[in-house]
Amino acid sequence: MLKVLKFGGTSVGTLERIQNVANIIKKIKDEGHDVIAVVSAMSGETNKLIEYAESFSKEANPAEMDMLLSSGERVTSALLSIALNEQGYKTTSMSGREAGIITDEAHTKARIEDIDTTNLKNAISEGKTVIVAGFQGVTINTNRVSTLGRGGSDLSAVAIAGAIQADICEIYTDVDGIYTTDPRIEPKAKKLEKISYDEMLELASLGAKVLQNRSVEMAKKLNVNLVSRSSFTPEVEGTLITKEENIMEKPVVSGIALDRNQIRVGMYGVTDKPGIAASIFTSLADADINVDMIVQTRGLDGTTDLDFTIPTTDFTLCKSVMEKFKSQSKNIDYNENICKVSIVGVGMKSHTGVASKAFSALATENINIRIISTSEIKISMIIEEKYAELAVRALHEAYNLDK
Repeated sequence: MLKVLKFGGTSVGTLERIQNVANIIKKIKDEGHDVIAVVSAMSGETNKLIEYAESFSKEANPAEMDMLLSSGERVTSALLSIALNEQGYKTTSMSGREAGIITDEAHTKARIEDIDTTNLKNAISEGKTVIVAGFQGVTINTNRVSTLGRGGSDLSAVAIAGAIQADICEIYTDVDGIYTTDPRIEPKAKKLEKISYDEMLELASLGAKVLQNRSVEMAKKLNVNLVSRSSFTPEVEGTLITKEENIMEKPVVSGIALDRNQIRVGMYGVTDKPGIAASIFTSLADADINVDMIVQTRGLDGTTDLDFTIPTTDFTLCKSVMEKFKSQSKNIDYNENICKVSIVGVGMKSHTGVASKAFSALATENINIRIISTSEIKISMIIEEKYAELAVRALHEAYNLDK
């Protein structure tokens, strides 16, 4: 069996942790499997490199930043390779370039275009373990080092697993799988044995931070079975992220997600005429502001009210965009004291009464819902931030997720 393993920054944060990763790989090799390991930079290393660059320039050339930032992963890959070679395991480290990862020209946020697996396959055929520096590749036209942006090492691992047709791709972090909700909020949260790509994508986009949604999207596209597990408790089975049809029993609700990174924008008494909503949301889109939930209510006086949510990180930019619409509404206000709580599950497709149970659970706790958004496998609700953890626990209990 060929396994692609990915180890994040906390898993390789110290020399002792790199040795721990080496021990994990040794055990897998001793079981008779071939291994390609993709590694991140040691935790804190990338931020340190960014600080170094900013001491000279706040707007450094993106290509030079890629050259700088890609070095962290190469350091980790070489150290891990040295550790394994010292213990008698034939191992070679590879940069993204050597691993054949070809990207577009968008420095600091490149997208993978292709992977030439020749070097990887040759090394595996020679009985070697391959340690690949994640987060990086080489641009298709200019042949410069490129980086893949946030979650880039996960993306490297999934792309390699798909290209080389690995049997499994295991993502090692500091948590041992995907839980029904954040165990720090609800101690009764249970680890899931399996979850579908679509459910994981929803949970990742709704605030669950175990996996980046870019890597889950690619896993679904390339049909790569992912396993989320911990490098600190490698003996514990993780959670398999796979196709929906590979999951025999589909629970109505698989998980509860909480996203505190939300701001509600309210526009009241907006002139109700064709094109006004298009004008507002086009302006926000042009500013790269991601609008999430939208509710429009038409008044009786020829005006309309608009409520929508944006990420907290876009707050300042959003306020500047909305300035030009002040004359077209009676009032614009912003509420920072909100959060989004969501229920996710593929079983919702075939069950009725899922939404009413959520609303009843929150009503029992006297939690008022401000905005509701639904999809085939998700129900999201905007509530006051002070009720965030209470809402998560109430919903977790309502759907018996602790059973």
